[in-house]
Amino acid sequence: MQAMALTSPGSLLRLQERDDPLPCADEIRVKVSACGVCRTDLHVVDAELPGIRYPIIPGHEIVGRVDLVGANVNDHRTGDRVGIPWLGYTCGVCRFCRESMENLCDRPLFTGYTRDGGFATHAIADARYAFPLGEQGDDVSIAPLLCAGLIGWRSLVMADNAERLGIYGFGAAGHIVAQVARWQGRSVYAFTRPGDYVAQDFARGLGAVWAGASDQLPDAPLDAAIIYAPAGELVPAALRAVRKGGRVICAGIHMSDIPGFPYHLLWGERQLVSVANLTRQDGLDFFKIAAQAGIRTQTTAFPLVKANEVLEKLRAGQILGAAVLQP
Repeated sequence: MQAMALTSPGSLLRLQERDDPLPCADEIRVKVSACGVCRTDLHVVDAELPGIRYPIIPGHEIVGRVDLVGANVNDHRTGDRVGIPWLGYTCGVCRFCRESMENLCDRPLFTGYTRDGGFATHAIADARYAFPLGEQGDDVSIAPLLCAGLIGWRSLVMADNAERLGIYGFGAAGHIVAQVARWQGRSVYAFTRPGDYVAQDFARGLGAVWAGASDQLPDAPLDAAIIYAPAGELVPAALRAVRKGGRVICAGIHMSDIPGFPYHLLWGERQLVSVANLTRQDGLDFFKIAAQAGIRTQTTAFPLVKANEVLEKLRAGQILGAAVLQP
């Protein structure tokens, strides 16, 4: 197999050749056809997440075909198309697993972070954490749904019945969630980096009723706001934008420090909450919704060897929609 591996904190990914991996009894091996590039991959590369082991292969929005199954696997067969998401394993016995909150498992494994991911020609996955994808849709378009879509869906559910929904950071997750929200009949307000008129036009093209810079206030108070950009300074900005009783949802796995802000921004029973990972049920629910809502992802495909270039484009905000690597 070939892989773009991270060998030390902050280094460039290196193309490596390795022996083909072999699945354990409860695992499958997948021949990767597409792997989305997520903001969390940048957090791994930049060593902003704790406990990274090196070398590690990033990538957790994986689409591919099963080409080898472990002895105990009955739910997947060779040739099946599957998706491998961020959550790659849970213990099943801790309090959170027992109480149907496996996204908060005390001993999880995460694809592309604590186990090798999909910036490669092949990947190993726990068979329980691989979603059957069927044959509808192309691999590149589906890949961003495996994290941007799933985390986006979980954060949208946490927005409850908010009619006026703000989206801070209109990238991979934002452009997917906007489509679901519009299908649900919500009004979408899109917030981008100041001066990013391309992204603002993109948001309007997807049905946003308002689009502007993240330091602006919308033309009406929001019922809820979801923050996808990993920028802590957006938290007080979003709190300013929501009405009394409104909710601000932080949807990233990592965010820069939140600056101090006056209590009156939180007062009025506003809520500030976070989204952590996902559950398998989130995936099952979301893929049904994605099909019903006719979600169309905006993607740009790159060869696997361009991974470093793509990560730099993502860091600079030069990706419209989502980037996808192909071996």
